[in-house]
Amino acid sequence: MNLFTSTVGRKVLMAVTGLLLVLFVTVHLLGNLSVFAGPDGINAYAKHLHDLGPLVWIFRLVMLGLFAIHITFGIQLYLENRNANPEQYAVQKTLVTTFSAKTMVFTGLIILVFLIYHLLHFTVQVTNPAISASHLPLDAAMRPDVFSMVVLSFQKVFISVVYIIAMIALLLHLSHGISSWVQTLGWSTGPSQDKVRPFGKFLAIVYGLAYIAIPLFILARIVK
Repeated sequence: MNLFTSTVGRKVLMAVTGLLLVLFVTVHLLGNLSVFAGPDGINAYAKHLHDLGPLVWIFRLVMLGLFAIHITFGIQLYLENRNANPEQYAVQKTLVTTFSAKTMVFTGLIILVFLIYHLLHFTVQVTNPAISASHLPLDAAMRPDVFSMVVLSFQKVFISVVYIIAMIALLLHLSHGISSWVQTLGWSTGPSQDKVRPFGKFLAIVYGLAYIAIPLFILARIVK
């Protein structure tokens, strides 16, 4: 089976890359939640990543490659599926397909645009240079003040709204993606899929709310 040309092969690749991306989202979330521990928490986390040197950028490039494969095949399969489905099945498809499933390609594109903005914002630090860690004074431990950069950024309504919208898109994407991943690999078929689907939605809500809590708590001045 040619993974890159057959429909089944591309679905398997999407499932595998999707799993790896969910693992990345998990690790990234745990690191971001250190902002609730105050300046020492997230600044120490950022310093640890910085000390890894080129390994961090190699990891980021691998993740970008996985994301590129995932969204490229996702768009291809979406277009092929739309063109292959005859109109007489439109009503039936609507009955069995959830909103998150029908919007997968669109939430994926929103996440793609957000990823580019996120990298420019917090990684390359070019969208808001005045409040970027590279321009702010070092913290008391002589580390880049990532905490102040995050807080000053999310105190701006526009930036917080952008992140919250993107995390809602991530929530919707994961809501269908997790159960779809299990089904694609053949680990859940028939009645058992009814058990996997709610679990996938639960995990998606946990991820989404946890990510949204960061800009929301800062915007509400709970974290300052």
